[in-house]
Amino acid sequence: MGEPKSGESLGTVLVAGAANLTIALAKLVAGLIGGSAAMLSEAAHSAADTVTELLLLVAVRRSGRPADRRHPFGHGKAGFFWAMMAAVATLVGGAGFSVTHGLHEISHGEELANLTPSYVVLAVSFVIEAVSFSKAYRQLRAEAVRYEVSPVRLVRLTSDTALKAVLFEDAAALVGLLVAGAGLLGSQLTGSALWDGAASVAIGLLLLVVALILIQSNLSLLIGQAAPQALETGVRAVLLAQPEVEDVVELLTMMIGPGEVLVAAKIDFRDEASAAGVEIACEEVDRRLRERFPGVRQVFLDPTPTRRRS
Repeated sequence: MGEPKSGESLGTVLVAGAANLTIALAKLVAGLIGGSAAMLSEAAHSAADTVTELLLLVAVRRSGRPADRRHPFGHGKAGFFWAMMAAVATLVGGAGFSVTHGLHEISHGEELANLTPSYVVLAVSFVIEAVSFSKAYRQLRAEAVRYEVSPVRLVRLTSDTALKAVLFEDAAALVGLLVAGAGLLGSQLTGSALWDGAASVAIGLLLLVVALILIQSNLSLLIGQAAPQALETGVRAVLLAQPEVEDVVELLTMMIGPGEVLVAAKIDFRDEASAAGVEIACEEVDRRLRERFPGVRQVFLDPTPTRRRS
């Protein structure tokens, strides 16, 4: 959906990565001081997010490489692969540690110590994560205005996997910080480590959901996801508007990179159209498609008569 600006996505990823690295170290120190499973889970969460941002940097860089002889359609799908690896890192590093560590605390009931540093780190972390999220959301909103759709719809349809990952992970981080704070407060008020351990498990489950959503999204793009229905409808309208075109027999689209679309169509040209006229019409359709939809990178048109009933 639309053509992402790689520079904007790269900047969004860099901001998120720097924020996560700083936060991970602060959470680790606070977690060790207070003995909180939720804080250590949050440290693991931020550490996993830092690894995720590194992989997303690779995704943005690799997907932007130009086409070559071995890769005539470009390297756009490399971005989908590395973004999926980033989601796997969140699943294994963040969700796995948080759930297992939380269950361990629930079963063993470890006593908490000084929690003041934890509260301070949670508050500061929330502000930093909010800044990172707001940058990603501003980019999303700007693109949504450009393509005349709602931000919610755009984040569901976009093939800009780096932006989507940062948005989901920052949103999960903000929710996770609130959950961790609630767990600490519950344990402090009741004197039971159950609340802290439960918060750790909840953070792990939250990361699990986010990771699975991102994995499914990137897997779909890797195996050849079609362009959004609105774009296909627009492409079909451009094809049918060409005077020499009688009918669109079949229209196929595929996302070949972040914001990059391949269009292949079987076209029934009017019988009176000459061979030269068909060639000119194909060139005109190609030009119009690229002009109206900047994300269209490849256009293949196959003259095919409509099968008429005898």
